[in-house]
Amino acid sequence: MSRTIPGSETVTVEVAPGVPITAAVLGTGPAVVLLHGFPQTHLMWRHVAPALAADHTVICPDLRGYGASGKPAESGPDTYAKRTMAADIVALAAALGHERFALAGHDRGALVAFRAGLDHPGTVTHLLSLDVLPTLDMWDVLHGADARVAFHLYLMAQPPGFPERMISAVADDFFASFIDGWGADDRAIPADVRAEYLRASREAVPSIVADYRASAGIDLEHDRTDRAAGRTLDMPVTVIQQDWGAALGYDAAGLWGRWATDLEHRTLDAGHFMAESAPEEITEAIRALLRR
Repeated sequence: MSRTIPGSETVTVEVAPGVPITAAVLGTGPAVVLLHGFPQTHLMWRHVAPALAADHTVICPDLRGYGASGKPAESGPDTYAKRTMAADIVALAAALGHERFALAGHDRGALVAFRAGLDHPGTVTHLLSLDVLPTLDMWDVLHGADARVAFHLYLMAQPPGFPERMISAVADDFFASFIDGWGADDRAIPADVRAEYLRASREAVPSIVADYRASAGIDLEHDRTDRAAGRTLDMPVTVIQQDWGAALGYDAAGLWGRWATDLEHRTLDAGHFMAESAPEEITEAIRALLRR
């Protein structure tokens, strides 16, 4: 049984044949869609969503392949392309009566949000990204021994079969290593929430791997095509990250500035799971973005 955000309504929409997306919905007003990261579910927004719901309709889906949403078998590179996953979110919001919405994403959800902003500029009004670089830039900045921090990207980029078997053999240890190792505050993800993330991830190994595999293939191709065409995010964009640029030797704000014409970029010392360790700051960042 999946856990959800207290006080929310659970809705399920079939956004593509055989692909149901399940979401927690709270509040009324202009829509804000919140997309979770890895290895989490929509439950990561349990603090932020109720605060925003005071004056917004807040939609918190489980991404395709995660949590309570559909997990179609990987049948080709498009199955878990961020372009496909972004289309899921646009279809979900439309089915709930929202043709335009603000969009915030963390980690994997931020990559889906980035793609939604590029592919659906008339739909996404504002965009918030938490603690990632766009796929093209992410691969470009990983070099040498420093790239070991992203070992999982390389593991899950391998052809189907091998990484799934390896991860499934030690699933709880694998996913717990990120939950326990990437946070700045052990209290931010309490034991019951940690257990929910582990359960949900353990039950979704093939689709999680397929999501990551797409980022070493078709997602990279889509970003390269857009970069060559000069496509940009022209809605207001806020990016909040840990100071990975200083750690790995790149200009994070400069990289994001090539994609976003109206950018606010800042770093936050709250660990990777910042919506859980610093929810008030993230809530205010979303509200400030919506005022731009």
